[in-house]
Amino acid sequence: MPAALNADLPRLLGEMRQFIDEEVIPAEPLLQEMTVESLAEMERLKAEAKRRSLWALGHPTDIGGGGLSFMDVTHLNEIIGRSYFGQSAVGTWSMQDSIMLRKYATEEQKRRWLVPLVAGEIRSSIGMTEPEVAGSDPTHIQATAVLDGDEWVVNAHKWFTTGASIAAFTTVFARTEDEEAGRYRRFSAILVPTDAPGYEVVRTVPTMGGILGAHCEIRLTNVRVPKENLLGQRGEGFVMAQDRLGPGRIFHCMRWLGQMQRAFDLMCERANERMVQGSPLSRNGQIRLLIAESAADIFAHRAATLAAAEAVDTGSEARVEISLIKFRGAQLLHNVIDRAIQVHGALGVTADTPLEWMYRDARYARIYDGPDEVHRDRVARILAKDPGAAPWSARHVAGNP
Repeated sequence: MPAALNADLPRLLGEMRQFIDEEVIPAEPLLQEMTVESLAEMERLKAEAKRRSLWALGHPTDIGGGGLSFMDVTHLNEIIGRSYFGQSAVGTWSMQDSIMLRKYATEEQKRRWLVPLVAGEIRSSIGMTEPEVAGSDPTHIQATAVLDGDEWVVNAHKWFTTGASIAAFTTVFARTEDEEAGRYRRFSAILVPTDAPGYEVVRTVPTMGGILGAHCEIRLTNVRVPKENLLGQRGEGFVMAQDRLGPGRIFHCMRWLGQMQRAFDLMCERANERMVQGSPLSRNGQIRLLIAESAADIFAHRAATLAAAEAVDTGSEARVEISLIKFRGAQLLHNVIDRAIQVHGALGVTADTPLEWMYRDARYARIYDGPDEVHRDRVARILAKDPGAAPWSARHVAGNP
């Protein structure tokens, strides 16, 4: 483990693993039901995480977090990711929005939204993706916000506004400037309370057979909010979105590792326990091949993700690294879970194991935070023009990216 990491990190990783495996994972069947009882169970888990000093460890200390470094949190996300509900249980789900608010919000906005967000007292949501235009290019956003006296008048149709049905506010990205401002300076971010007149949650969009992700379609019709609800400066919306997405993609990739490792553990357990023709499956050469391929995928993705995290931690944009781990990691996540299902046979496609649910959730990974095609194209465009920009190039290794 690199010396730059917190000396206390091994202890924290062990305690986080114990909490996720012994408290969160056993609660998954109840948490999936989305009932009053499941909400109460999540509140219990949050309180327990706080009692164990595992809450919001990566948030800066000045906003109520644990103040761990980017690399420390990267490692922790590998453990937290073992359960879909891990982020909510330990408060890391709000990290991207919290850091965005910390950087751009006014003191009053921080008091109203940021402090309770970090404490887990309220939820946030992001209104960016729209059904009418391609989400892979945020410069096509159709939502508008017009300043009328002391108020912004917001009109928008968004979807995949995750958590809007339970959020206290949505950060709505909308067009506020004329075309003369330039392609990347036309948009701003407006903080919109979800109880504002004209704010409507149209539906929770069913995805892959469920609504657990709370991916909401929303409409804002002449919603009026004070002009002080502008986040940052006018025209900064695109920059804010990119600030938020970059590190988040690394956190996604480390959480995927947690899912891969859990699937791998289940696969090995099944291979050793299941008897076929008098021998355990683990003695079958084809099953051993699946285990070996999964081990190689996990090892490669972990090394690549940590390398990307180190690049960001040292001040690099790491655009190539982040895109590489995003599209390749999403594919490897699917492959590892798919092999685990295969080893389980018919049991693997039932709800008697978490694998079928993990498999469906893994499919989202190739789309959110930029589809595979966008990230592949970015890598190809950069490296075709300048092969020396590759993370493995001599120039990169020498510390001159």
